Amino acid sequence: MTASLDTRLRTLLPPLYQDTYEDVQPVSMGSAALKYGPDGRVAWDEIWRTFCDLALAGGPPHRGTLLEPATPATIAANPEAYAAVVAELCRGIQLVTGLTAVPAPDAGWVRVHCWRESMTGWLLRAIVTENISARQEGAWLDLPAGPDYRVEKEIKNVITSLAKTCHYWSGHIPDEQREQISILFVEMALSSPLIVPATDGTVSPAASTKLADAIARETDLAAAPGGGRGWLGLECGQVARAVWLMRAQIAENVLARREETRLFVPVNPRQDPDGRRVAAAVARVVRAAAQA
Repeated sequence: MTASLDTRLRTLLPPLYQDTYEDVQPVSMGSAALKYGPDGRVAWDEIWRTFCDLALAGGPPHRGTLLEPATPATIAANPEAYAAVVAELCRGIQLVTGLTAVPAPDAGWVRVHCWRESMTGWLLRAIVTENISARQEGAWLDLPAGPDYRVEKEIKNVITSLAKTCHYWSGHIPDEQREQISILFVEMALSSPLIVPATDGTVSPAASTKLADAIARETDLAAAPGGGRGWLGLECGQVARAVWLMRAQIAENVLARREETRLFVPVNPRQDPDGRRVAAAVARVVRAAAQA
């Protein structure tokens, strides 16, 4: 990794990873069992005592594939179930983090108020690498919801990902480093604002194909299937390479995640109309990987 990318990543990672993240293994600890209180509801705040390594540092993503918000049509078809899911997500989030959680203004999301914008920005990057959809608006963090979310599966996925990342943010990153992260986000935003996937249905197959072709011209990465709305998959061939490129993309201020050996990068016609910024960032980190 180049010195600039390495410096950025060291700033973003908790100190326990700063000299060891190349050695972090993407091996899961297994899933924690649900616990229930006297009222019969899940006691979310009594489930976890420890967590797997951050996927942002190269640990195992919480999910194997991306968890996406439900579509408006799906929500409209079952509004009562959707309201129950949102209520349980908000209850669980508040129990495990102490953060305020409310329904988002647009359906398909719950909204969590973080202590400051830099915390929101860090959680956004960390949660997406866990393969949970997320969005940011100022100090608000949006997490996905849907009427078919199950307590033991998707609801638990969302709450666990936030509990895990909040644990690392509040318990493993000192105040001085949080200030450095805040400064880094401002600096990166001024030079190249964070590119995120378009989740509003504006991504056409042509836009994804154009980006894939641009990347293929500059690298050996071929387009891979799957990935969800607003994401382009790129086959890396090896888990270790996918992890390396994912972390480097985030240090380039391009949101990224992985599923097994596939790297996923955002497609966003509004932020990056011709895909030039994302393609250039991918090419830079592929060249950096070859030199590492």
